[in-house]
Amino acid sequence: MHAFEYVVPKTVREAVKSLEEKGDQARPIAGGTDIIVQMRVGRRRPIRVVDVKQIPDLNELSIGPRAGLRLGAAVPCYRVYQNQAVAEAYPGLIDAASMIGSIQIQGRASVGGNLCNAAPSGDCIPALIVLNATAVIAGPNGTRELPVEEFCIGPGRNALQPGELLVSLRLPLPRRKSGAHYLRFIPRNEMDIAVVGVGASVTLDGRGEHFTTARVSLASVAPTPLLVTGVEELVAGQPLTEEVFERVAELARRQARPISDMRGTIEQRRHLVGVLTKRALRTAIQRAREA
Repeated sequence: MHAFEYVVPKTVREAVKSLEEKGDQARPIAGGTDIIVQMRVGRRRPIRVVDVKQIPDLNELSIGPRAGLRLGAAVPCYRVYQNQAVAEAYPGLIDAASMIGSIQIQGRASVGGNLCNAAPSGDCIPALIVLNATAVIAGPNGTRELPVEEFCIGPGRNALQPGELLVSLRLPLPRRKSGAHYLRFIPRNEMDIAVVGVGASVTLDGRGEHFTTARVSLASVAPTPLLVTGVEELVAGQPLTEEVFERVAELARRQARPISDMRGTIEQRRHLVGVLTKRALRTAIQRAREA
């Protein structure tokens, strides 16, 4: 590994200043489960690494009846899924956070880091997208917010500008009769990268018999995790039938842009998109009815 400067700021302002001084040659580090590997193989060669784990704002984990969930960018996955209030309100997020790597990795890796790594296969990203998460970003020009579906702009590339830092993620409190689910297909039982991943969220009417709205997001089938457009319009007011599920699945298959590689073919991935979309919808509906 190459030589680099290591900086440990205590505030968001200090972190932004440290990042701004070196521009695109500086990188933040929280859990380090991605960037350390990338630095070892030469994919990233920052001259300054900014350790953000000591910053209180990035370690905040709070949930309230009005504000919803505020999840600091450096909060490790285990703190997310071990929080009972978060697990009850956001089971779709728990699905994803509990899948990342191994139990050891989950002790270091963060949901925010998974997003910033911007891998097309990032497990937490579809869950965040369908839960309407917003990224809170600090930079030299102040703070800005960005919908998570706009955060990843290419494989391994995110929307952060030089000097900017992901501070936290904000998730609105789930509405009544709503539920979400994330699942993926992998060749092994764990410690693998998704061949296809699908997140779905639904809100049902008061009787739990019709859709009010829904969102679907896909991983590993495009250069970035993507939000399937048109789902909300397609399902609004529709009954919870296999015919409607199939129409949503077909919409997802059409918008997927997979490639063939060592983990799967284009045809296999398109097929899996349809299968997993319907499964994700069914589980999300079950959770909505139980909410």
